[in-house]
Amino acid sequence: MLVGIMSDSHGDATATARAIAILEGLGAEHFFHCGDLCSGSVLDELAGRPCTFVWGNCDDVTPTLRKYVAALGLEWPRKETSLELAGRRIAVYHGHEPGFSTATEENGFDYIFHGHTHVYADRRIGKCRVINPGALYRANPRTCALLDLASDALTFLRIDNGRKVILK
Repeated sequence: MLVGIMSDSHGDATATARAIAILEGLGAEHFFHCGDLCSGSVLDELAGRPCTFVWGNCDDVTPTLRKYVAALGLEWPRKETSLELAGRRIAVYHGHEPGFSTATEENGFDYIFHGHTHVYADRRIGKCRVINPGALYRANPRTCALLDLASDALTFLRIDNGRKVILK
């Protein structure tokens, strides 16, 4: 199963739409957003797609936003979440939460996805692979990531004018 990972849209729905289009074009079947969505227009881009997202430190979580998320048919997220997908245990954080720094030591996750730093990164801590897809806003380059859960193959993708550029 291919999954698309993105983070830190900061309200830039155009960049989010570009990332989703690129990831869908490459076969992504589930999308993860690691927080700092910062607008309903970014939520609009996620609506209707299988997705998991969390809130970031810049998200203003209000009762009105709760109603909007429900109206879009999206599941209300927590500041951190975990799930099993294609036989893999995945945790999603924004990256600023107190439990983030110890998450790799607990719970036997295969993957932890996070954002917050606006810098794409891939590292292993023990058996856990920790992936930061980078950011769709205030980043140079603007990036997202495609992960094949079956083969563990990870590709970082630069989004520029709707074109994909694979980063090595």
